[in-house]
Amino acid sequence: MAPFVIAGRLTPSNVSLLRGFRRFGVSARLLPPEDAAERLGEGDRVLGRIDVLPSLDGIEPGLSDLRALARTGAVVLNPADALRAAHDKRETARRLDASFLPHPRTVHVRGGDPVPEWEGPVVVKPRFGSWGSDVFRCDTPRQLERTLEAVHPTPWFRRQGALVQELVPPRGEDMRVVVAGGMVVGGIRRVARPGEWRTNVALGARREPVEPPMEARVLAVDAAAAIGADLVGVDLLPAQDGYTVLELNGCVDFTSDYSLEGGDVFAEAVSALLARTACPAALVGIPVLPGIG
Repeated sequence: MAPFVIAGRLTPSNVSLLRGFRRFGVSARLLPPEDAAERLGEGDRVLGRIDVLPSLDGIEPGLSDLRALARTGAVVLNPADALRAAHDKRETARRLDASFLPHPRTVHVRGGDPVPEWEGPVVVKPRFGSWGSDVFRCDTPRQLERTLEAVHPTPWFRRQGALVQELVPPRGEDMRVVVAGGMVVGGIRRVARPGEWRTNVALGARREPVEPPMEARVLAVDAAAAIGADLVGVDLLPAQDGYTVLELNGCVDFTSDYSLEGGDVFAEAVSALLARTACPAALVGIPVLPGIG
C-alpha cells in the first residue's frame, strides 16, 4: 500500500497528523512539496499543507508541485486550487458567494483605486493574511481613508492590494471548526483578550472547548466543499441569524484542544482523510465521530 505523504513544513500539527496515520497502521512521512513532486507519482496519496508566507504577500512555494503530482495520477488531498481558494481571501469570498453561503461583503482595493464608499464599520486586511497581522478596524470613512494610506507602502499591499470587508459586529468570540474529508472532526471557541476585538490566539485570545451546534457543522462542511478542501479550518462568527463564515485556513494549525467530546481530533481527521481515499485502514482503529458528510 502506498504511504501517505504530507507535503509541507515541519510543524507541531503536521507531526501530530503523522502520528495519527501511524496509529492506523498507515506508513506516513513529511516531505517538502518539491521533494514530493520528484519522488511520488501515480497511486501515491498526498495531503497538501502549504501555508501563506510570513510576509503576507502570497502563498508558500509548492502549489505548482501539487499540480504536477495531480497530473501524474497521484491522489492529492487539499489540491493546489483548494489551497489557493482558502488562502486568497478575495477568492474565498467569491467561492462562498457562488455557493450562497453567509460571508461579510468584501471589496478588493489596489494602489490608485478610489476609497470604497461604505456605510458602517469595516475591516482592512491583507489579501493573504493570517495570525491577525495587519488587520485594522475602521469605524468612519476618514479612518478607512487613513488606513489605506498607511498600508500603501507595505510590501503585501504593493504586491496584492488589500481587502476592505464589512465588520460583523464583534461579540468577543468566534468558533474555529476543523473539517476533514467532509466531516466535522474538531472545534474550538476562541475568546478575545480584554480590550481586543480580534480573536486570534497570536493576539492573546484563549481557547475553550466547544461542541459545534448542528447549524455550525453544516455551514463549516458547506464552506469546505465550496473551495474543494479536504482538511481545513473554518472560522465562524456568531451573527443575529446564526453564523457567518469569516475565513478558511487551508493549512490550519490545531492541537488536541480541538478534540470533540470522546474523541481525538488528529485520529478523527486521519480517519476521515483515509476514508476519502477509500483506504481500508479507515475502517479500523478509532471510529470517526458522527458529523455531516
